[in-house]
Amino acid sequence: MRNKYELIVCGGGLTGAAASIAAKRRGIEEVLLIERYGFLGGMATAGLVNPFMPFWKFRSERTEKNQLVFGIFQEIFDRLSEIGGAEHKGLWYFDPEKMKIVLNQMVKKAGVDLLLHTYIEGLNKADREIKSVRVANKSGVYTIEGEMFVDSTGDADIAHMAGVPCEKGREEDGFCQPMTMNFRLANVDKAEIPDNEEINRLYDRAKEKGEVNNPREDVLKFDTLQEDVVHFNTTRIVKKDATDAEELTAAEMEVREQVWEMYQFLKNNVSGFENSYIQTTAPQIGIRESRRIIGEYVLTKDDVVSGRKFDDSIAFCSYNIDIHNPAGTGTEFAYLDEGDYYGIPYRSLLPQNVNNLLVAGRPVSSDHAAHASLRIMPTCTAIGEAAGTAAFLASELNNRVKEVNTDKLRTKLKETDALRL
Repeated sequence: MRNKYELIVCGGGLTGAAASIAAKRRGIEEVLLIERYGFLGGMATAGLVNPFMPFWKFRSERTEKNQLVFGIFQEIFDRLSEIGGAEHKGLWYFDPEKMKIVLNQMVKKAGVDLLLHTYIEGLNKADREIKSVRVANKSGVYTIEGEMFVDSTGDADIAHMAGVPCEKGREEDGFCQPMTMNFRLANVDKAEIPDNEEINRLYDRAKEKGEVNNPREDVLKFDTLQEDVVHFNTTRIVKKDATDAEELTAAEMEVREQVWEMYQFLKNNVSGFENSYIQTTAPQIGIRESRRIIGEYVLTKDDVVSGRKFDDSIAFCSYNIDIHNPAGTGTEFAYLDEGDYYGIPYRSLLPQNVNNLLVAGRPVSSDHAAHASLRIMPTCTAIGEAAGTAAFLASELNNRVKEVNTDKLRTKLKETDALRL
């Protein structure tokens, strides 16, 4: 390991993995990727989020000609498919354990330096530039210098430490979308499972009897690649801040009680689950929303639903606005016109107050509603690849990421098939 790098990518989810791979492939010699867990993947692995939400222009015609996200995301997807780790069942499902292997192999092949089991607990900033990050791991607490940085922590941790103005939650009260613990039940007889209407009827009855206290309005389940395993994204923790240590701890404690409660409900009331058991819970609670930076452009709800494309669009998305009630029951949706999509402008990756930092993934500059669309994993991976490519271009401009020529950036992304529109 070096004690100074040209680029330090903070956070090893799909976003950070894509950013580091893209930067290294483009020609940045010294790239370091820092991840707090012992594996890569972020919400796809540590959060057990599954499947991939739609990344097509047409909801009813999910073919390559209508696909919006390619590039490194497509590589990840193809590698998963090659080893039996992805399958199309209406949506694209993937195996999180195989995802860990695929990301390890891609990062290693690209030549990215990697630090796992490492927290970034501080930084040094001077003259509108981050000079170094302070990390904590088994080797101790020490400083690593960098010329440029990508914040792919998911919570805008680096941007926040650097004094970048951020927002959290919805405008009226600051509450963020609920957190959720994903879990899986095994030894399920899928052929005996009733339809969703019947499951939700039983669920409502259990709630009326006080057997279930989950504020979610319905039971949300998904298929998996295993014939006897069902995936659940159905717990709901409201009014908790994922960037507050005490509230995050309380959320983790509460949500595991919800998992057990939901398991008991399913096992005792729903056909097909009589002999099931909890196969796994996610290593951490799933976080939909926390900090969002205020950048050079704030993407809005109107931009999303109107399908706005920007001259500096570096990724595209067509996913609907999907707001799980931050304070209780219910989910709010807003849809683009069928076949339409919108762009994420490069300016939304550029934070205020710092000249050598790019923010990628779900904390990019957007309002609460726009965030509820762009937060999905395929889009975040595309944003990460764009950030890594932009870092390479900035390396030729004395690391001034705000001076990157966006026409040149878009051309570079098209050269690697990361951008087709």
